[in-house]
Amino acid sequence: MTPGARIATAIEILSEVLAHPTRPADAVVGDYLRQRKFIGGGDRRSIAERVYGVLRRRAQIEWWLEHARHPGEISPRMRVFADGVLNDGLVVDRMEKTIDAGRYRPASLTDMERATLRRLEGHTLDHPAQPRATRLNIPQWVEPHLEAAFGDGFEREVAALAQPAPVDLRANPLKGDRGQARRALAEDDIEAVATKLSPLGLRLKARASVVGTQAFRDGLIEIQDEGSQLVGLLVGAKPGMQVVDYCAGAGGKTLAIAATMENKGRVVACDVSAFRLERSAQRLRRAGVHNVERRALDAEGRKWLKRHAGKFDRVLVDAPCTGIGTWRRNPDARWTLRPEDVAELPVKQAEIVAAAARLVKPGGRLIYATCSLLPVENEERVAAFLAGDPGFAAVPVSEVWKETVGTPFPSAATSGDSLRLTPARHGTDGFFVAILERKV
Repeated sequence: MTPGARIATAIEILSEVLAHPTRPADAVVGDYLRQRKFIGGGDRRSIAERVYGVLRRRAQIEWWLEHARHPGEISPRMRVFADGVLNDGLVVDRMEKTIDAGRYRPASLTDMERATLRRLEGHTLDHPAQPRATRLNIPQWVEPHLEAAFGDGFEREVAALAQPAPVDLRANPLKGDRGQARRALAEDDIEAVATKLSPLGLRLKARASVVGTQAFRDGLIEIQDEGSQLVGLLVGAKPGMQVVDYCAGAGGKTLAIAATMENKGRVVACDVSAFRLERSAQRLRRAGVHNVERRALDAEGRKWLKRHAGKFDRVLVDAPCTGIGTWRRNPDARWTLRPEDVAELPVKQAEIVAAAARLVKPGGRLIYATCSLLPVENEERVAAFLAGDPGFAAVPVSEVWKETVGTPFPSAATSGDSLRLTPARHGTDGFFVAILERKV
């Protein structure tokens, strides 16, 4: 593709993302590119990087367009052009030669667009007059929530959430070990290094697609953030146990749990969405997992839950949350998050935990996890649950880590008895984990 064609494609995809805010950007980008197999790998990376980059830098780009007194709509097209000038240092005259209205290229600049972009020439994204939330590219309303969560580390942590995430993989013990996975990837010219915290993890040295590799097709690897891998390990599922993954979704943690159980025992993957559960079927087959049953939490599923109260050794609740810890991977999510979500989600989380806790047998454990970084969804939820149900007690995660993970426990990762991982401190997505044991 020509540079102009890549820009035109980025504008088209960004338009789709902004027009459908309830759809994750990665789904929009993925669908668009899958339908256009003629776009080569290098072009795909360039286009995706531009789209995600504009979403990461959205607040600053919009601030500059307003500062430059752009009189028209702040369109996807203007966002992409402004990003080229401010982030890449492009000169307008040179840009115009790239977008010359030729076939597959954007229409020529209007006089209004040209005038605005010329006012941006020579500037970078940062400006001393920008409010802190703008400079960090987060919604202003969420700033006090994150400041309360991080204190003195606020700016460092939020800046890390704006960086692109690495590609992490989990070696599947049912098919081979981490060394075998690394060697198999090398045969496809993909270099990976062992992760520091997860004993099953590999991190790619450079971004690459692994879905076409033999290692992926054989089920030797799964794409999974290192933090998510640690959640699966901390469940402490062992061969022969009865385990529930209560909010299983498409099954990433279900796969990890089944692998640690060596396909012995029983894993029940539950979710309110039968569609999401159905999507996990192919992943389970590819991974060689055959001790998982899927159960939708419809009316029949809720009856099943009542009949199986107090029968499970481990129950994982990977609760629906604001997802702030995954902003590196989902930069659009910071702009679709609403203030009412922070008020409504903790109520839903409390209901889910209360329901899931009934499944835990005496001596069994409830593992509560989120990919949020807000105390109201994490520490406060656990404290409220324990206050309302004295039959459970917190187990220090650092102790469980020794039994289940085995690598050195990460520094600055505890929040009371719980675990809190962040991109800035640990290089993972943001995750919170608390382990609660039923005493009676």
